[in-house]
Amino acid sequence: MKKNKVYSKIKTGAAAIAFAGALAGMGAGLAACSSAQGDGDDARMTETSSAVQTENASTAEVSLANVADTAAKEAVEKALDLKNMDSEWTYNNGAWVLTPVTAVTNPEIADEQGVSVAVPEAYVKGIDTTGNGEADVTAENASSAVKGNLVIDTNASVTSTNGQIYTAATAPLILTTGAAGYSEQQNQSASTQYAQDGYISIACGNRGKQSQASDGSYTGDAPLCLVDQKNAARFVKYNILLGNLPGCADYLVTTGGSGGGAHAAMFAATSNNPDFYAYEAEAGAVGVYKTTDGSYVSGVTVDGTDVALSDGAWGCVAYSAITPLASADMAQAFEYYLDEDFSYNTDFQAKMAEYLSEEYMEYVNSLGLKADEAVYDLDINGDGDKSDTVNLTIEYDANADNDTNGYSGTYLDLYTLKMQQSLQWYVDNLAYGEGWTWFNTDGSAMSNEEVTAMTSEDRAKAYIEGRYSQGSTGSSSGNGGPGGAMTDGPGGMGPGGRSEDGAMQGGLPDLNGEGGAPSGGPGRGSENTQAVGTPDSGTTQSASSSKDSANYATFAEMLAEYESDIASVQSGDKYGNNIVSLYDPMNYIGDEDTEGPVWTRILMGAQEGDMSMFSSMNMQ
Repeated sequence: MKKNKVYSKIKTGAAAIAFAGALAGMGAGLAACSSAQGDGDDARMTETSSAVQTENASTAEVSLANVADTAAKEAVEKALDLKNMDSEWTYNNGAWVLTPVTAVTNPEIADEQGVSVAVPEAYVKGIDTTGNGEADVTAENASSAVKGNLVIDTNASVTSTNGQIYTAATAPLILTTGAAGYSEQQNQSASTQYAQDGYISIACGNRGKQSQASDGSYTGDAPLCLVDQKNAARFVKYNILLGNLPGCADYLVTTGGSGGGAHAAMFAATSNNPDFYAYEAEAGAVGVYKTTDGSYVSGVTVDGTDVALSDGAWGCVAYSAITPLASADMAQAFEYYLDEDFSYNTDFQAKMAEYLSEEYMEYVNSLGLKADEAVYDLDINGDGDKSDTVNLTIEYDANADNDTNGYSGTYLDLYTLKMQQSLQWYVDNLAYGEGWTWFNTDGSAMSNEEVTAMTSEDRAKAYIEGRYSQGSTGSSSGNGGPGGAMTDGPGGMGPGGRSEDGAMQGGLPDLNGEGGAPSGGPGRGSENTQAVGTPDSGTTQSASSSKDSANYATFAEMLAEYESDIASVQSGDKYGNNIVSLYDPMNYIGDEDTEGPVWTRILMGAQEGDMSMFSSMNMQ
């Protein structure tokens, strides 16, 4: 069987498949705390053993002699020193939790630019409420929130469930990035869930797409959501250097899901990149200051010594990361278009998927992506060995590869092989599915007796067919399976848009809505009159208008508003930056100005939901 034939057999969004990739090689690794102990907390820690450096990055000296406003610098560092902030702590579930405090000195929306930490009790003798350095309130007598400063126990240690030993000087930091749907997030207390393993948890607020300033104007444009998270990291790292908090400033891990996963990945990919300094400095972040030549420097002064202060990540675990957005529509349309049997709600959707697929091919081929077969343990080019570095490209031939609408190439070979590898892992490890609800082929829930009698083969078949739910109740069709089902495809795509023989119908209307389509691309040239936009979808198509896409009189009118949006973005913001480019991690992976993390892991759900799995493969 031809390798590409498998593409149509693994139905995207139908079979339960996972795509997970270790993103090694995104750049030079951050240095580790020199006193780190043990051989690795788990697989993530052991992955770093060859990349960890001996120098402690957080104590590396940096020159701050050219800071333009030294008085302002000193004011920021004084204001954001926890000992000067009247901080409040609550003992809860084995950890001391900081009531959210401001992470910056010039917040635009104070309720969305704060930070909290949860510190395992083992690293803390108690709270000094009088300023004499002694613990007046301890875990044993804490009954309510108390104001004061942590008294750190430098001799204590925690052994994680994976056997790693941490101390107050080596404990990793875990920053959970929120921003669900790229939205605003109120300040919140850090979670105590990581305390038993010795990790220090960080939570922060952030501005987002719905954020409004005091005058009612929207103020959450990119990259402010990410900037607020970077500023929170700076605050925590700075206070570690001051001795106000335990932890290792060089072991910061970002994690989140969906929009939070996007920001976790973007945070890691843009680690300490100067493109974001101006926004950080504007908010009054600690450790990023404008210099006399108009550039910025990243560092702070601790005990009279100037030291580097990075806003970067050492590692990242991003779940269902909805990034990069710039190529998201193309990638998802292409993923569905590869299935020659996929049905769309409208001819318009079908034709747009066709056009976007062609654009995606051109985009991927412009990236110069490569894959090391040995890293993947896959024979990508099919030559019988796993020792090659393969150029990843997409090819199109209208007269071939009919099962994938004409598309093939090494890029798709890798995608298919990785899908098969991930699916095989799931099938081989279905023991973790204890407690799931399984369904018969007629959709009825199986009894406990029937589930007990299922063989491994029965479970594998039911799993692949989506006859399961992770909860104790649910329906079949995989709706409750890992990641959730997406039976209608992107944008609510469902039955429709094809003739009885499966052929695409209709062409892209011209700008006056009179029908007809340009020719020259894959499958272009058919004609059909179509309604403007995507009726019944209920989505606004232009950032500058509240008009729904269904309510434009002509395509020319809708196109004009799109073009206005694009022109506004391309003209740059007040710092001259294209905000779409700032939010595309592909622009920063491997960039010489980025302090790339030692390791990053992107995990897409058991089936595609929010984002094409091509996007995570591109970052890998």
